[in-house]
Amino acid sequence: MWVLQAIGLFLAAAAWRLTGSKRFGEVLIRSLSAENENLKNIAGILIVRAGKNAEPLLQDALRRRENLPMTLSLLADLGDGMVEKEIRPFSTDQDPKVAEAARQALRVLASNR
Repeated sequence: MWVLQAIGLFLAAAAWRLTGSKRFGEVLIRSLSAENENLKNIAGILIVRAGKNAEPLLQDALRRRENLPMTLSLLADLGDGMVEKEIRPFSTDQDPKVAEAARQALRVLASNR
């Protein structure tokens, strides 16, 4: 039942924010690839709510090419223009979904300047 998994995400997010343990943050990153859209969305919201604390986790996920469209979008949502140079190479990615997500993330960053 996805509701129990969602409760687990909230608990992991709370533990991550309280302890700063990367292990709990990684639970949220892995949930971005969940089959259930609700779990993906909950994980994304919890990551963005963590603000700057989420950047290192998202940058690691970017380097590992993990959940790229969502990872690119979340990095842009955080609004730090410093990630632009990390996102730009993905705008020409062979995967059209990744390339479009990167272009959209660059537009979001540009509009936040």
